[in-house]
Amino acid sequence: MPDLKPILLVEDSPKDIELTLAALAKSQLANEIVICRDGAEALDYLYQRGAYEGRPGEDPAVVLLDLKLPKVDGLEVLAKVKGDPALRSMPVVMLTSSREESDLVRSYQLGVNAFVVKPVGFKEFFEAIQDLGVFWAVLNEPPPHRGWPSNV
Repeated sequence: MPDLKPILLVEDSPKDIELTLAALAKSQLANEIVICRDGAEALDYLYQRGAYEGRPGEDPAVVLLDLKLPKVDGLEVLAKVKGDPALRSMPVVMLTSSREESDLVRSYQLGVNAFVVKPVGFKEFFEAIQDLGVFWAVLNEPPPHRGWPSNV
């Protein structure tokens, strides 16, 4: 069985982090959950710089990315990831409370893999996160490695 890739959660709300971690734990996923609390930290993680210099090179199975983040917002992080040939095949799910059509359209224009509006109710939020975790960490077949040629 291949090594499990981590799940990168980019979220600034302590409450949403706590709920997301609880939902993923209930799904019995064995993947490590890496938490970044702003977009700049997420980019440092992905590019293995700053505090993340020297981290194991395994890219996340999925990036769960909030839209409204301090320092660098989710759309900027998404644009950077999907604009980089070495990272663009990495699945990114926008996980946001925004119901703005412009955010949805812009996310898909930039190459997001999925756009999920955070449900308001606790039970619905919990179930949505569980489903996302199982799909992206277990069911989805990711590209074999960073920089996988996009013309194959």
